[in-house]
Amino acid sequence: MSLFHLFLVAVIQGITEFLPISSSGHLILLPKLTGMADQGQVIDVAVHVGTLFAVVIYFWSDVRLAITGVPRLLRGKIDTQGAWLALCLVLATIPVVIFGLFLKVTGLDDAMRSVTVIGWTMLIFGLVLYWADQKGGQEKIASQWSLKDALIMGLWQAIALIPGTSRSGITITAGRYLGYAREDAAKLAMLMSIPTILASGALLGLEVAKDADAALAKDGAIAAVFAFIAALLALSLMMRLLKSVSFTPYVIYRVVFGIFLIWVGYSA
Repeated sequence: MSLFHLFLVAVIQGITEFLPISSSGHLILLPKLTGMADQGQVIDVAVHVGTLFAVVIYFWSDVRLAITGVPRLLRGKIDTQGAWLALCLVLATIPVVIFGLFLKVTGLDDAMRSVTVIGWTMLIFGLVLYWADQKGGQEKIASQWSLKDALIMGLWQAIALIPGTSRSGITITAGRYLGYAREDAAKLAMLMSIPTILASGALLGLEVAKDADAALAKDGAIAAVFAFIAALLALSLMMRLLKSVSFTPYVIYRVVFGIFLIWVGYSA
């Protein structure tokens, strides 16, 4: 792959992974709308690794807290904030893993990779985000995350396996619906992305490891670095803007882009 192609894929992934506008939808559309060759699963894994490092670094204090709680959780003790956070993250990840395996086994994951599907999910879940953001309360904070809320957000996160939905978008929507403040809903959504990206990255990594060669490995490393930088910048900007701006600008983008994709899909 050319450096420009790697840069384009990595930047798209990095920016859209954490903004509520769907990274998978944009990556699927890239070859469809530009005529470029599909980047392949090796590059997909690499850019996911890059975005993973970005969210871990940005929320390192929370990540460290959860990591320190894992040993106690494994011993059946949920007597620290870290163990509780680790348990909530595990519970929130179970639905997406189960639904992901179902889609993989049935082949529905490939069947949904169409411009029309992405257009409709962009539009519909953009409007749902707007509704939840306007109607949701602001009384809950991230430290009050309960097992019930973690499971509910996890069930919503599973819907994001439908291309165009946006993993961050749907989990933020769930957080706002449950009454978490904007920054806290986004923070929980980002923390939920860590085990989800790890799970999907491990699954893809096992599939592509046998086919990877030195050239692909080099391309993957370059793409990971680009994705890391783009994701860290996008994440920092979004979290800063949420102090004074709602999710409406992202909703407008989703609606306009969704309508365009629906038009493209039905006129093809």
